[in-house]
Amino acid sequence: MVEIFDELSDSLCKVADLAEFIRIAHPKNKYTQAAEDACITISGIVENLNTHKPLYEALSNVVANGDSIPTTEVDKHVSKLFLFDFEQSGIHLPDKEREKVVRLNDYILQLGQKFMNGAVQPTVVRRIDVPSSVRDYFPSEGDNVLVSGLYTNSSNAEARETAYRLFLKPSPQQDDFLTDLLLCRHELAHTCSFETYAHRALNASTVEHPQMVKEFLDELSHGLRPRADADFRIMEKMKRQDSGIAQAQLASWDPPYFTSLMERKSLNANTSEFLPYFSLGGCMEGLDNIMRSLYGISLKNTEMEPGESWNNDIYKISVVHESEGLLGYIYCDFFERNGKPNQDCHFTIQGGKRLPDGSYQLPIVVVMLNLSQPHWTGPVLLSPSRVDNLFHEMGHAMHSMLARTEYQHVTGTRCSTDFAEVPSVLMEYFASDPRVLRTFARHFQTQQSMSEDMLQRLCASKKLFSASETQLQVFYSALDQVYHSGPVNPKKTTTDILIDVQSQYYSLPYVEDTAWQLRFSHLVGYGAKYYSYLISKTIASWIWQTCFKENPFNRESGEKYRREILAHGGGMPSKQLVTNFLKREMTPQILAQSLLHEIDMNNDIIKDISKSLLNAQT
Repeated sequence: MVEIFDELSDSLCKVADLAEFIRIAHPKNKYTQAAEDACITISGIVENLNTHKPLYEALSNVVANGDSIPTTEVDKHVSKLFLFDFEQSGIHLPDKEREKVVRLNDYILQLGQKFMNGAVQPTVVRRIDVPSSVRDYFPSEGDNVLVSGLYTNSSNAEARETAYRLFLKPSPQQDDFLTDLLLCRHELAHTCSFETYAHRALNASTVEHPQMVKEFLDELSHGLRPRADADFRIMEKMKRQDSGIAQAQLASWDPPYFTSLMERKSLNANTSEFLPYFSLGGCMEGLDNIMRSLYGISLKNTEMEPGESWNNDIYKISVVHESEGLLGYIYCDFFERNGKPNQDCHFTIQGGKRLPDGSYQLPIVVVMLNLSQPHWTGPVLLSPSRVDNLFHEMGHAMHSMLARTEYQHVTGTRCSTDFAEVPSVLMEYFASDPRVLRTFARHFQTQQSMSEDMLQRLCASKKLFSASETQLQVFYSALDQVYHSGPVNPKKTTTDILIDVQSQYYSLPYVEDTAWQLRFSHLVGYGAKYYSYLISKTIASWIWQTCFKENPFNRESGEKYRREILAHGGGMPSKQLVTNFLKREMTPQILAQSLLHEIDMNNDIIKDISKSLLNAQT
């Protein structure tokens, strides 16, 4: 039965995933329009199938009573995932409740779109209400000023404060959207027999239960508090020096600016200094070298057939194993163009799966970046953060390439949200290791390798103030969990809840008359799952420290990681994968300690580099 459902899913996904990508990425309107028509048509078919009771009952019977032929643990796991997907639309409920679920899903979709739209709208303020000293920092429209962001990189403290207070000014309409969204989500979960929306969202996740998320966040928060406070003391000292005000206090609008200032001052880490050492060709060579070392695979530029590409600057890469042969294809859509989404991401076009004749359906993915267009004066150069992004997205692509799952429904990145980022975040560790960078960071004109001093400063700059940055992510994750952990309390606004959570999880105080949560658009796409990045980061850190920190080119570790993690995609519960791989139970305490250990190591590196620079200057 699971084979039949996966075949059905594969047939639909081959159309839906390709059409959705073309709709988003194709530069020609006639293609995007045709793709949109295909998306609408296929959505109608999927909707009909999702409400097809005989289909559901056939699957439900197999999950409850077993199939007519012997099945494996993977078969059972994937069957349950298909069943849960079915039940998202309430097909298992009596007609009245099912209609309610359909209505609630529709409300949630509409409220989410309205909230997302409102979250990015600029705050419009009368010009005379903005302090005259910083008025000119913001664009004007007639007698009004438009504040469309937080101005975190401004060297003017008053401009940062003004932007923060105005951009995060409470909006009654946004607050209504968020409150209604949370109400509808709780009602949906309750109708579908879940205790809370968080319980529903965490079904089949790595952490499995909201209580484990809370324990992890609490454990991490407790360990982070003194470490984050130490970061903030350094920033406050910098603020006093920067402003000349002896009693100046650090506020929520300051950390990004002083982190950036610390990079420039203490580590002499300036983006323009590193740029010439990271040509796109050099970076791809570096990735190829890592893949050869760890997995015995090479990335081969491959000629395309006429009409295969959607733009003239796309590259096609064949992923080839030294003994297994062709593993799949990666299309590289790396350069900016009009109408292209301004975000770095990974698209699955065709999922891998075992075919009836024993062969394997090869995975096909697209990696999308937004690099500057190539210029005749020289190669495309990447900033260090762009290098991180390239490695991150290629981490997703390699998860798809190296998965060898029975079913496409669980291939590669089609796993739980809180595990999907593990392979991509792990690749960022490689991009931040001097031994890896040494293999490809060469000046595009002289071919001279980056100096040891530059390498150390660059890698250290990525580790600055990691305790305070992690504490901020813990606060965001905790807020998301609290919002989705029960019915909305009519006596408390979403801002009241924010104030309570901030006092518990974040060292810097709440700023009066602001409502940061009303700009937090991730509440829509990651409802009750914002913690996922932190868990993925923690697991990736644990894998790095255990397997690759000693030697980032270790073939034995690479093969083990491929065999025991990447090959399974979402075909096994991710908690089980991690526990089996690291030979240790994945408890909240162990996860938190792993990340805290990394933060302490980062701080030691920063101290050593800063001391060396100070000695060199004196």
